[in-house]
Amino acid sequence: MREHAADPPIEETLGDALREAGHTIATAESCTGGLIGSLLTDVPGSSDYFDRSLVTYTYDAKLDSGVSREALDEHGAVSEPVAREMAQAARDRAGATWGVATTGIAGPSGGTEEKPVGTVYIGVAYAGDWGTGESYTTVERREFDGDRLAIKEQIARGALRAAASELETVR
Repeated sequence: MREHAADPPIEETLGDALREAGHTIATAESCTGGLIGSLLTDVPGSSDYFDRSLVTYTYDAKLDSGVSREALDEHGAVSEPVAREMAQAARDRAGATWGVATTGIAGPSGGTEEKPVGTVYIGVAYAGDWGTGESYTTVERREFDGDRLAIKEQIARGALRAAASELETVR
């Protein structure tokens, strides 16, 4: 599962940056099925910064983890509003500095013309200090090619890169 890894892999560089900043991270994963959490915990000492990974594959699981019924009903599971709410819920339920979320279509079926196989929304939520108004969430839409496993790996590593990029902006 290192076909799309850099050297050193993003899970190591992000982990180092989180440790150095004294930040923590939690994830809410749909299409990646826990892969982001798995990659993070592949790094020795990741308990310094990694709190939890919620795998919220179904609508009910997303509802149970803090995604609103309105977001799911109006936009569908693979959407910007759902990725936003997933990232915020992961961050807030864990009490972590960062929440990262993925919701997409890994294939080989399930794609549409609007949202082809490989489409994903990656949410990254930051918790600023109370009273500063610095908390925020970003969501990006990406499309990846390949078979199901290649798409999942690219999404997971893309989510870690997105988190690393946001971490750089707040440091």
